[in-house]
Amino acid sequence: MPYDKVVVEKKLLRWDHYIKNFALPDWAQIPDMGLYMEQVITYLTQKLNYLPPSISKEESLITAATINNYVRTKVMPEPVKKRYYRLHLAYLLMICTLKQSLSIAMIKGLLPEEESEEEVRSRYTAFVERHNIAVEYFGDQMKLIAGPLLDPQTDSKIGANTPEDLIWSSVIVAGFSKVLSQKLLALKDKDVSNAGALDFSEPVIGKH
Repeated sequence: MPYDKVVVEKKLLRWDHYIKNFALPDWAQIPDMGLYMEQVITYLTQKLNYLPPSISKEESLITAATINNYVRTKVMPEPVKKRYYRLHLAYLLMICTLKQSLSIAMIKGLLPEEESEEEVRSRYTAFVERHNIAVEYFGDQMKLIAGPLLDPQTDSKIGANTPEDLIWSSVIVAGFSKVLSQKLLALKDKDVSNAGALDFSEPVIGKH
């Protein structure tokens, strides 16, 4: 069944409105009274409500099992007497956001190396600032790519004329972004002179 143009247009406009108004909570806005697991899941679900709904609870990105696994594998600090405070929630907001593109092993390399509140606050604040910039950039790029779908008179080289074109463009860009981030993460704590061993060399354009 082909895409309904009107439905696609409405979805794009709603998504554009959402992106313009979305922001992760600042450090001071994160609750610090100590939340139990069910409260943590509710909080994260509300703050990250752009994440796609899962088919089943077991496949959800935010579950007690996944959070317990982050603690067990020392990706984040342990709760204090089963309560999660601002420091824990900051970790979880970063982890759940980054998990859309990276494995947990790679995410661990981007999280604070020390679990002190000052270190976590500094890293989380920097993350939120970069997140805000990236969200604005994404919104601008989305409108550029989806322009012809919303207005056939739009003249854009990268513009998508069909929903399929928009999907392909989005997936391809996401794929290249993911690969670049993985390659850069692989360079952490490595000798630059040995970068070639990590397969980070420039591709030979036009050679097949």
